[in-house]
Amino acid sequence: MHKCQNTRPDPIIAFDVYGTLIDTTGMVELLRKHAGNLAEPLSTLWRQKQLEYSFRRGLMRAYRDFRVCTSSALDYACLTFSVSLSEDERNMLLEAYRKLPAFGDVSAGLKQAQEAGLRLFAFSNGTASDVGQLLDNAGISGFFLDIISVDELHSFKPDPSVYHHFLSRANAKGKDAWMVSANPFDVIGAAAAGMQSLWVQRSRELIMDPWESGPNLTISSLAEVAHVIAGWRNNQQQNP
Repeated sequence: MHKCQNTRPDPIIAFDVYGTLIDTTGMVELLRKHAGNLAEPLSTLWRQKQLEYSFRRGLMRAYRDFRVCTSSALDYACLTFSVSLSEDERNMLLEAYRKLPAFGDVSAGLKQAQEAGLRLFAFSNGTASDVGQLLDNAGISGFFLDIISVDELHSFKPDPSVYHHFLSRANAKGKDAWMVSANPFDVIGAAAAGMQSLWVQRSRELIMDPWESGPNLTISSLAEVAHVIAGWRNNQQQNP
């Protein structure tokens, strides 16, 4: 991957990874062997606690990387549903979490965004090595100029400092940088830190938190990214 550079006037796009590019529900089938019909709710709780633990650690200034949050959350979910795992089974699931699949719309959407001249970065709570493994496994790493991880700052989204860190690393101003995420907390966090924001609403049942800051735009598929950002820019130029 190339180092962060900003030599063209095209917008910079920060793509969230877990839940936006990479489908965290891809663990459900693996969990069926251990949890049976409880696999889906266990997977959901695992993801919820993973994020909660990152929020807690960010607030407590008790940083451990995202792998620790993921591991602790798996233990909590298994305790909740009385699912027993051997050490080998637990390690296998945690390793599989680093090889989750991309959503079906990701590759084509990234290609369109790249061809439209947008500068694409992966921006994640995960460590750069784990995110790199995920992107490589999904066959999409070549679309990104760089991976920017909150691990470099030892905090987590939605701490405003991590969004400012992204802007610094990508050599961008907030008005020229977009956060593209399916996670409402990430969209709100980026908007509050001065970035433009684009919410990927992957299901009609999902709702955006009714806060004072929110997305500039909402889409249902990454295939819309290049088109809607181009339209938004044209509208801003015509109505400054």
